[in-house]
Amino acid sequence: MLFLLTEGVGPLFFGISFMDLQKATELFADPLFGGDPGVVYKPDPHDPPVPPDEPYDSVKRSKFVVSDVPVKVVAERVQYYGKDGKLITESLKDYTRNKVRKEYESLDLFLTQWSRAEKKNLILKELEGQGLLLDALAEQVGRDYDPFDLICHVVYDKPPLSRRERAEAVRKKNYFAKYGEKARAVLTALLDKYADSGIENIESMDVLRVQPLNQFGTPLEIISLFGGKEKYLAALRGLETQIYMAEA
Repeated sequence: MLFLLTEGVGPLFFGISFMDLQKATELFADPLFGGDPGVVYKPDPHDPPVPPDEPYDSVKRSKFVVSDVPVKVVAERVQYYGKDGKLITESLKDYTRNKVRKEYESLDLFLTQWSRAEKKNLILKELEGQGLLLDALAEQVGRDYDPFDLICHVVYDKPPLSRRERAEAVRKKNYFAKYGEKARAVLTALLDKYADSGIENIESMDVLRVQPLNQFGTPLEIISLFGGKEKYLAALRGLETQIYMAEA
């Protein structure tokens, strides 16, 4: 039994059966009914039958577009409409596993492609183009982790290492000893930059124009410390190899 109070009018009562109410709530997931849907709780078999106590207004949600299909991330769940028009809801982690395994069925295959790539960012861009939601995944698992660790942990159940843990492992190996003093300082700064903001930033030549790298001179001057662009890029690839050799 529901009641409605209107100004200047006594309470009006309406009898509504449970089946009527249940049918009405199904319309909330339909974008044609009242616009874009709000948060619709659809529990998986092992989830509680009622939604969390967190108010809907404070539920974290993000919207993305994947291959022209709107994708919404709500409370660690991904919602999107399938080819048949039905709303699909799955956990962000399951969604991630499905997307990555379509391209890299096994961990060995992913590691092989990752190690061969001259720029790791190209692999990440390719996966994002196929629907991988790296930003949402980092929000859920942890922003201290490299995209490499997010993928290996969520998709292949590997223990993750933070970027700072990987950087510290490289420092302990004394990998920079074969370079001159100024070149070592540049590589150390690149490693610090990786620990702070990730692999995507150090792969761009623009990193040489910003702090703390620009204190070593212009990009051309920095590259000359290694004997030219090709040798600088080779040193960078060697640094990346050392970064991803660390294991938990």
